[in-house]
Amino acid sequence: MAFIANIKISSLVVFLICFLTFSLHTPTEACHRTDRVALLDFKSKITEDTANMLQTWNQSTDCCIEWEGVACDSHGRVVSVERTGIFGLTSEYSYMNRHMNGTISPSLGKLKFLRYLDLSSHDHLHGIIPLELGKLYHLTTLDLSSNKLGGSIPASFQNLRKLEKLSLGSNHLSGMVPTNIFQHMSSLSELVIYFNQLSGRIPSSIDKLVSLKSFQFQYNSFTGSIPSTIGSLTKLVNLELYHNHISGSIPTSIGELSELQVLRLGQNNLSGSIPNTIGSLKKLVSLDLTDNQISGSIPTSIGELSKLEQLYLSRNSLSGSIPASIGSITALWYLTLDNNMLTGKLPKSIGNLTNLLYLNAQNNRLTGKIPSLVNCTRLEVIYLSYNALSLVKIPSWISKLNLRELNLARTGLIGELPQWLSSTSILYLDLSSNMLAGALPAWLGKMKNLLSFNISNNGFHSDIPVEFKNLSGLRKLDLHSNNVTGGLSSIFFKHYSDSYKFLDLSNNMFVGRIDRDIGNVEAMHNLESLDLSNNRFVGSIPKSLGTLAHNLNIIKLQKNRFTGSIPSEVINLQFLEKFDVSYNKLTGEIPPHKTTFPTSSFQGNSGLCGSPLPPCKTA
Repeated sequence: MAFIANIKISSLVVFLICFLTFSLHTPTEACHRTDRVALLDFKSKITEDTANMLQTWNQSTDCCIEWEGVACDSHGRVVSVERTGIFGLTSEYSYMNRHMNGTISPSLGKLKFLRYLDLSSHDHLHGIIPLELGKLYHLTTLDLSSNKLGGSIPASFQNLRKLEKLSLGSNHLSGMVPTNIFQHMSSLSELVIYFNQLSGRIPSSIDKLVSLKSFQFQYNSFTGSIPSTIGSLTKLVNLELYHNHISGSIPTSIGELSELQVLRLGQNNLSGSIPNTIGSLKKLVSLDLTDNQISGSIPTSIGELSKLEQLYLSRNSLSGSIPASIGSITALWYLTLDNNMLTGKLPKSIGNLTNLLYLNAQNNRLTGKIPSLVNCTRLEVIYLSYNALSLVKIPSWISKLNLRELNLARTGLIGELPQWLSSTSILYLDLSSNMLAGALPAWLGKMKNLLSFNISNNGFHSDIPVEFKNLSGLRKLDLHSNNVTGGLSSIFFKHYSDSYKFLDLSNNMFVGRIDRDIGNVEAMHNLESLDLSNNRFVGSIPKSLGTLAHNLNIIKLQKNRFTGSIPSEVINLQFLEKFDVSYNKLTGEIPPHKTTFPTSSFQGNSGLCGSPLPPCKTA
């Protein structure tokens, strides 16, 4: 009997759920005439509907029952309109074109019981946002993002007192945000107006947004300072103001945002120091202050951010030493401190950051040795170039990591390259502007993962070893300003090659002719920049370079011993921007060319004539 009773109770529960669900979505009265007329007027302003999203909207059917994207209450009043679009790539191989083109009809303001309006992601909706939308007093969600809407944000929006989500991002909105627009929006939890052209100050009325969790104003032109009242938004989880023109200092009240997880203020004009109160943001996961004018030292309280995973402090005016407390942020996996004025040594405590993937502290004034990071087993990228580190040798513990990128330019390296590099998986290696010397070792050919190799401004001498042909994936090679000799066949004729994009072999002692078919070699097919200047090359400029019309935009051949004429095919490459053959032994008339090159590109060739040099003498 108990079993039967349980079945009856369960059946009753299912019946009640079904009944309630049906009651909420099925009106007891037909669609109200005012609402139907308003929606049909909206449809009349749509000039293109690629996916027939409004096909079911017509006079002969009930808008509450048969119109797609429309929902009503039990009295036949429209409470929800949801017609989102998709325009563009949805995945690597999938393209969707589900959009409406046209303007937003002011008649939508007559849907006075509307709670939910989503017309996002159409890309082709244009015109202004009707101020009549400010009459939708019951609205809780308004999403007009990812369209081409222009004009300003209507001041009438201050009447939307029940609004919980306002999303106007990725449009063409301009002007100032009305000062009092948020005065009565105490229920608003999501505010998104990024990727517009909005300007002026951040409205002072933001302090009324006591329920706000997400505040996204990035990629606009806001000026002025961050209001000190920002600290009253104690429910904030996400605060993004980057890529604006905001000035002044970071208010100390920022430390009162105890729920904050994301704080992005980069690419502004902020000055002053990082407030010590930053250490109070115990839930912070991402902190971005890049590209500002922030000065002073990094506060030791930064070490209290135990959940921090990303710390971006690049391109500021920070000074003093890197606090040892940074080693306490064991969740950290991305750390950028580059392009500041930091001094002292890298703290040994960085070796405690066992989750670290990316370390960039280049372009500072750091000294001393690099502490062992052998315990940072996940580390993939080290950028420490342009510091006064006096390394002498590349630390051998690096051989125990699975690095992808290693940049140690101008860090005091001397002597020869260590052979253990040949067994690493490094893709990008920059050891330029040091005092490395000796012959280029044959074992370099074993570094088959290399995509970019820069050893310019060193003292290497010898021919290019034939094993260089094994660097099949190499796309960027910079050997300029060494004493490398011999020919270039080991560079140009790679085995099973990917194409180069950048080749700088200038300021060396290379000799001989350039193969006349060099433009047809597979390794050159995607070349964008070629610099062979200041060597000892002879012979003619290969006409085959003219086959590289799709990408090649820089050719620098000056200060060699090239002879003959300038091939018309080469000087007229479609995307050629820089062309320099000065100080060779070229002769004949400079071929007519579409791109304007300065006289300096041709000077020092006594046998050359024609524009931009003086005209050729006629017989």
